[in-house]
Amino acid sequence: MRAVDLAMLLPIILPAFTATAVMLTLALRRSHGLAVGLTLAGLAASFASVLGVSVMAPHRVTSLIVVDGYALFFMGLILCATFVVALQARAYLNGRGDRPEEFYVFLLLAATGASTLVASSHFASFVLGLEALSISLYALIAYEREAPLRIEAGIKYLILAAFSAGFLLFGMALIYAEAGTMEFAEIASRLGVEGQMHFVPILLGLALVFVGLGFKLALVPFHLWAPDVYQGAPAPVSGFIATVSKGAVFALLLRYYSVLHLHAHGPVQLLLMLIAIASMFGGNLLALLQNNVKRLLAYSSIAHLGYLLVALLSSGRLAVAAAGYYLVAYFVTTLGAWGVVGALSGKDGDAESLDDYRGLAWRRPWLAGVFTAMLLSLIGIPVTAGFIGKFYVLAAGVTSSLWLLVVILVINSAIGLFYYLRVVVVLYGHARMNEPEGTGQSKQPLPAPSLSPAGGVALCGLTLALIWLGVFPGPLMHVIEAARMLVPAGR
Repeated sequence: MRAVDLAMLLPIILPAFTATAVMLTLALRRSHGLAVGLTLAGLAASFASVLGVSVMAPHRVTSLIVVDGYALFFMGLILCATFVVALQARAYLNGRGDRPEEFYVFLLLAATGASTLVASSHFASFVLGLEALSISLYALIAYEREAPLRIEAGIKYLILAAFSAGFLLFGMALIYAEAGTMEFAEIASRLGVEGQMHFVPILLGLALVFVGLGFKLALVPFHLWAPDVYQGAPAPVSGFIATVSKGAVFALLLRYYSVLHLHAHGPVQLLLMLIAIASMFGGNLLALLQNNVKRLLAYSSIAHLGYLLVALLSSGRLAVAAAGYYLVAYFVTTLGAWGVVGALSGKDGDAESLDDYRGLAWRRPWLAGVFTAMLLSLIGIPVTAGFIGKFYVLAAGVTSSLWLLVVILVINSAIGLFYYLRVVVVLYGHARMNEPEGTGQSKQPLPAPSLSPAGGVALCGLTLALIWLGVFPGPLMHVIEAARMLVPAGR
């Protein structure tokens, strides 16, 4: 491999190298603080390498990986999100079990898989990146082995991942049988040669690939056990799944969709439009029924992926820029929300029930304020990142005349208002005692542990980013435009 190829792969290599360094260090001396320090240093170095190699982009590393502005943008986003999750996990894992250090090895390997995904230009690298991400998540979800709910969530995620892999591989096989290649650009060029391939097998293969990705993104009707996984996983891991895992898969889907010029294929557009509508309504309506905050955030994540599909189905540079901005806003907001859940979770269990948040503003005003800001951003209230992100998605939909999806997005945003504000009302309500009928016993909210410095720094940074992106969206949009993001084919 040439030196330039190796340099371009540094954002992918460094997290894997750091995982190896952490593992070898643990063989000599077990220290939670040392493992966190090495992890954060490795992620910072990886992010620095993203900035360093950006001057040489775009560059193709064999037919498997393309390191362009698009890939580097999402690599940087993934590394920043993993950095935040590592900070949150430092506080969350203290006092939980006697061996928290290996957690960071799996976290780094998951980041490596996610970074590989966003740079993939070939089905082989697609599968390798996806499996590296998925296998690491099995261990992260079930990391606290003493908790039965963790093991159950890990098994359910494993089954979902197995179904997803089956659909993906079968779909790839059908496409390869017709196209004779697994490289995205080559498939696109051969699809453009009229009469060279049978169209039905290609459509079936594309449908199976989208079904497999639907499982990974937890889109309706492929969401199945996704809320159970979010509920059972440790809070930082749930935040990682909702952001890094889904963001990497969506970035790959956006590249795949754009390079293959699938905007021109009506059946594909119709399929994704139906999935987008089902995800928006399914996620929001099911969230209305939840009294468990972790499940509520899980269904909320399903709805937000439905919003992102509106940007995917749009065309032109604004569509991809809107998707990029929305993903950044979604990452910041979701990591902040799950960070508050993790900060309120103690050794006796995670803060899941709405009763655990009742009157939080009077007990922990700082955390209540942060959680309120994150919920308002998820709604799309002005002066938050979520508002700007949703505005760009709506603008992309209007530009592409996707009027039905635009109207449905607005309706679902109104539906989301109810369950988000329900949590806000609980936060600022009276911390009264809830007395179950016939027991004569009262239930109090879980005692909130003290906020660690690492967790406080993470939440403070996310809150500042939330407001900054909501007030000054221009700098981030300039970064997205400078990255020369993909331009989908016109309609």
